[in-house]
Amino acid sequence: MFVSFSKSAVAVRRVKRLKCSVWASGKLHSLSKAGFRDSVCWFVTLTYVGVRDWKANHMSKALLTYRHWCKSLSIPCKYTWVAELQSRGAVHYHLLCWLPVGVSMPFWDKLTRTTKGAYREAFWPHGMTNTQKCTSGVGYLMKYLSKLGELTVFPKGLRLYGIGGLDEQARMCRSWFNLPTWAKSEYGVGELLKKPCGFVVRATGEILAPAFAITQKCREYMDLQPTREIPEKWWSGVYSTYPKAY
Repeated sequence: MFVSFSKSAVAVRRVKRLKCSVWASGKLHSLSKAGFRDSVCWFVTLTYVGVRDWKANHMSKALLTYRHWCKSLSIPCKYTWVAELQSRGAVHYHLLCWLPVGVSMPFWDKLTRTTKGAYREAFWPHGMTNTQKCTSGVGYLMKYLSKLGELTVFPKGLRLYGIGGLDEQARMCRSWFNLPTWAKSEYGVGELLKKPCGFVVRATGEILAPAFAITQKCREYMDLQPTREIPEKWWSGVYSTYPKAY
């Protein structure tokens, strides 16, 4: 198996992992717990006034303020977001949040009120926002991710996506989706741990032998040969009909 280290090939693999994680997190966030009504999905777009206004800490600060708002209402803080470049060259963000029925999403570019009546700073003071309910949240994000490609050049230090609010079981499910095909065919959710030494079987502590061996490597590429039988993929894509397996 030939693996290229070219800039375009690395970008394609990065986007592929991104799509898998975002798709899985959206599906997991959408699952309702027994005895509870389904959460309502809200779609929020965050934009900048200026093309060069982006800073690396803006999104993390906005989400911290949002988490404080959720905590003040004693509700879970569940979200998934992705970054995108507008045609004018400015970064903007697409954010999905899942709120309980009856709780409305505030406007992120406006001041909000605390339970004690005091004003809280805007979640997003850097520009404009758009907020609306949506019925297919994951579909919204996957549509924007489909625009990403090898020619997309983001500012240095920018994170492409973020996920918050998954419980331990859901995090294990998301990690399982990012395992290689041979590992998913032999082990279920939560059975493997990814360590610097390789994949470790959680129950026994066994370190799995690598599925490929490097036969040739240089700065431009490396050639891999399988050391075991590699199963064929038994699903057509990370956002196909696979949710039925849940």
